[in-house]
Amino acid sequence: MNFHSYGDSSSKTVRLVTGQSVLIDPLSRPRGTCLEIESGIARVYCPCEETEGMTLAFLQTGDQLRTDCLCSDGICVEAMTPLRIETKSMEPSPNGYDSVNEWTLQLLRIRHLGQAEQRLHALLSLLVNRLGKRYGEWCNLPFRLTHDRIGELIGSTRVTSTRLISKLRNGEMLVTSSGEASMKLSPRLVESSPLGF
Repeated sequence: MNFHSYGDSSSKTVRLVTGQSVLIDPLSRPRGTCLEIESGIARVYCPCEETEGMTLAFLQTGDQLRTDCLCSDGICVEAMTPLRIETKSMEPSPNGYDSVNEWTLQLLRIRHLGQAEQRLHALLSLLVNRLGKRYGEWCNLPFRLTHDRIGELIGSTRVTSTRLISKLRNGEMLVTSSGEASMKLSPRLVESSPLGF
């Protein structure tokens, strides 16, 4: 995997360009601190070879990544859009809410749906509901995922995810334009998710 280290970080703020990843070493992080997404969207994933970059969460502006509960191997953060992360003092969240745990739970729910088509449908709905916006007749997701990444997220192969995405495109439920870093999804697709989010 290709990432930079974000060890003790003498700077409190780190900026990443789209596609760049950093490894966060929990052992070198100051106690009582967390990382807060100041702007952008991040994918949080496990760097272990055994899990092959398994996605744990997607975080957006205002979400925090607690560094005291990470795997001893660390955790990676990938910029899905231009990203700014800042080290902050950890404050208790209301009702014990933790962004990473909530995302991991939702991704696990998706993985347990019976058919790959249902899993893709639920994944796209979750991403748009949490990270996207409605613009006119379409819902916009401000980043794109590779077919490999979609396969990882829904527990299928790249070939299966490519076939399912083609089916959505042909049914005019999904539009991607070359040169654009976003995806457009039909509100009908988003609102008819097999899981309630």
